[in-house]
Amino acid sequence: MILTHSIVSILTGLFFLYYGMSCLFSASMRAEFERFGVTKLRILIGVLEIAGGLGALAGPLFPRVGLAATTGITLLMMLVVVQRLAQRDTLLQMAQAMIFAVISGWLAVYGVINL
Repeated sequence: MILTHSIVSILTGLFFLYYGMSCLFSASMRAEFERFGVTKLRILIGVLEIAGGLGALAGPLFPRVGLAATTGITLLMMLVVVQRLAQRDTLLQMAQAMIFAVISGWLAVYGVINL
C-alpha cells in the first residue's frame, strides 16, 4: 500500500503543478475564472495548486508535508465542486474536481493513519 500511496501522491503532485501553471498562464483558464466570477483569485489559486503539487511530490519523503499538501488540495477541490454546483455545471464538468477531491482526501487520510 505504501507504494500505491507514493505513486498516487506523485501523480497528483504532477497534475497540480501542471494545473497550477495553467491557472497562471493559460487563456482558457483565465476565461474559466471569469465565468466563475473569481478572476481576482486566479493567481492565488494557481500558486496554491503549485504549492500543493510540490507538497504532494514531497509527501513520500516528508509525510507531514504531504499530509498538509493533500489536505489543502482536498479543501480546494471541495470548494471547486461547490463553485461548479453554484454555476449549475454538469456532473461531467464537475467530475475532475470531484475525483481529485476524493483522491487527495484518500492521500490525506492515509497520511494521518500512517504518521
